Amino acid sequence: MTTYDQGFRAAGPPPPTPPASLPARPEAPAGSRLARAWRGRPEDPRWARPALWGLLAVTTVLYLWSLGASGYANQFYSAAVQAGSESWKAFFFGSSDAGNSITVDKPPAALWPMALSVRLFGLSSWAILVPEALMGVATVGLLYAAVRRRFSAAAGLIAAATLAVTPVAALMFRFNNPDALLCLLMVAAVYCVLRALEDARTKWLVLAGVCFGFAFLTKTLQAWLILPPLAVVYAVCAPAKLGRRIGQLLLAGVAMVVSGGWWVAIVELWPKSSRPYIGGSQNNSFLELTFGYNGLGRINGNETGSVGGGGGGNGGGRWGETGIDRLFGSDMGGQIAWLLPAAFVLLLAGIWLTWRAERTDTRRAAFLVWGGAMLMTFATFSFMSGIFHQYYNIALAPYIAAIVGMGAAMLWERRTTVAASMVLAATVAVTAVWSYVLLNRSPDWHPWLRWAVLIGGLAAAAGLSAGARLGGRPALGLAGLGLAASLAGPLAYTLNTVDTPHRGSIVTAGPAVSGGMGGPGGGPGGFRDGANGGPPGIGNGNGQGQNGQAQNGGQNGQAQNGGPGGQPGTVPGGGQQGGQNGGQNGGQNGGFPGGGFPGGGQTQQNGSGQGQNGQGNRLSMLPGGMGEGGRRGGGMGGLLDGPDVSSKVKAALERNSGDYTWVAAAIGSQNAAGYQLATEEPVMAIGGFNGSDPSPTLAQFKEYVEQGRIHYFISSGGMGGMGGGPGGGNGTSAQISSWIQANFKKVTVDGATLYDLTQKASNKS
Repeated sequence: MTTYDQGFRAAGPPPPTPPASLPARPEAPAGSRLARAWRGRPEDPRWARPALWGLLAVTTVLYLWSLGASGYANQFYSAAVQAGSESWKAFFFGSSDAGNSITVDKPPAALWPMALSVRLFGLSSWAILVPEALMGVATVGLLYAAVRRRFSAAAGLIAAATLAVTPVAALMFRFNNPDALLCLLMVAAVYCVLRALEDARTKWLVLAGVCFGFAFLTKTLQAWLILPPLAVVYAVCAPAKLGRRIGQLLLAGVAMVVSGGWWVAIVELWPKSSRPYIGGSQNNSFLELTFGYNGLGRINGNETGSVGGGGGGNGGGRWGETGIDRLFGSDMGGQIAWLLPAAFVLLLAGIWLTWRAERTDTRRAAFLVWGGAMLMTFATFSFMSGIFHQYYNIALAPYIAAIVGMGAAMLWERRTTVAASMVLAATVAVTAVWSYVLLNRSPDWHPWLRWAVLIGGLAAAAGLSAGARLGGRPALGLAGLGLAASLAGPLAYTLNTVDTPHRGSIVTAGPAVSGGMGGPGGGPGGFRDGANGGPPGIGNGNGQGQNGQAQNGGQNGQAQNGGPGGQPGTVPGGGQQGGQNGGQNGGQNGGFPGGGFPGGGQTQQNGSGQGQNGQGNRLSMLPGGMGEGGRRGGGMGGLLDGPDVSSKVKAALERNSGDYTWVAAAIGSQNAAGYQLATEEPVMAIGGFNGSDPSPTLAQFKEYVEQGRIHYFISSGGMGGMGGGPGGGNGTSAQISSWIQANFKKVTVDGATLYDLTQKASNKS
């Protein structure tokens, strides 16, 4: 057994550089395949494959643990899943409802596995979220396979374990946003590129193109962030003539365009009158959505139709300050940055150790591929000025994990050299110190852990620095201690994450932290759904938050100067004093500037918006509250989550539901989603996610009402409704709201305000 294949059991001089391509392996007899699946490669240590199966089993349990506690998670996507399980047309387009009024603001690929699951097993939290968890397990296993092919089994296990316990990965593999499928497809694409780099086989590069195409149908242009470094590495390092390399890349590009473009072509060519409106666009065009709101708008901040409108790039003011340190900040660091410093160090070490290798060396190519993907994603996330949420960082998780596994294993192989042992020791020490900093941001949460990590990591680093004089079990013990100290912090965050329900559009992993951004605005006050801390002007417990920093504060308010950064007019409908004293009684002087989102109350110029349902003791950012008071009886829905729907409201909407295309309409997709999931009947989301899309127009809505296709209009909250928020003022949503109030009968059911669109108001003929 060679040093190269022994991994952590290795000792001795640095190994020779492996061949540029793997030798062909004879096909194993069918009877031996099962044995190999358990035993692994003949050159692997006996513990390697059982350890992999054990890791995958633990990951499965971890990602499935208490999965149903999150309910429908992000109801925006869950409603689209429900619609797709009822209507194949809604399935194809990614419609928010089975009546096909409007789509979600993403392409539909991420919805398809969940919708098929619901078709098979019925609508439930588990039917929606289990496919996401299984994608997580598959991603962990695929990452192991990608790293193991050119490095040791130990390298693959370290990479896979690192990904499995990355907090933001554990969060999103248990959630129904598109990021889970995107992460799986990105790892699959990198795997295929690495396979193509071994012997320049075209099929692997074409398969990589197919992965990128379907990734585009998952989250549009984010899927192509890592294309440039991968293409450059293949063009330079593949073992083939330059002309062949270029031709293969062009062929892979064709595969990518076809696999991602077929759906786009159908949507763009389909008559607009017979398909749903493309949510998130302002002109009913998926191409506009791709290159605008979901594309360049995310980079420069010009996101027409988003929260705050297309105000242009402002240094990331609404979504946190941009810069090289962005992902290390209070709101981002605990999600992804635990091993980010280590990954930078190990990437440099890996390139340094392989620098003199021949052009086609696949170990160096692996560092360049994973490293290029990490650096490209890191730079984009650090400096983009548009909408940016903490959970986006799952895209970085597999790249960091791969580099950590490869770099640590390569340095371990060479630990008898002073340089390698010192770099390995320094990496462990830096990780321990940085973990202490991250854990110290939650000072009251298991305070002993940060000291254990710091002391254990520094002790391991001190021992590893003497690696040239150590061997056998002492060295393995120190390596194990260093690995445990490096992963203890993210593992603790991950355990907290899987034990905490997560609902809504903006979710984070781990415990609450001081100084977190939380949501738009970028000020202090970390955000957690139902935990201590929150975005500026949000309180989630008992106490008082000042100057936008929610410190265990928020039940019955007292969040002074609340709102995203206290910026006047940031959200349409906001007044110059919008946000001051935001959060009191779950909505008075609303948390967003101008109290800009309605909660059944009025939005005044100075920002005071009395919340109708009051006392939001869960998420009192929006007028009307997002807590028990604000959500009871079909109360406030809005941006973050759908409303809780009482049994009486549900019964009212279900009455004679078969007579209508939509049992109700509501402003904003989250608001509509709560009612749709409660009744399993179509509910029209006026204005799409933000309530700001011009769909339907007032004329179209009047026609639907005249045809008797909509039963009720739900006025209790929602984005942009009743005169505030995106789409408010003279927007389409506000026009529809005003017309309904002036012409139709208002009824109250268990605290929820409905308008019966089949009955004219008493003062109307």
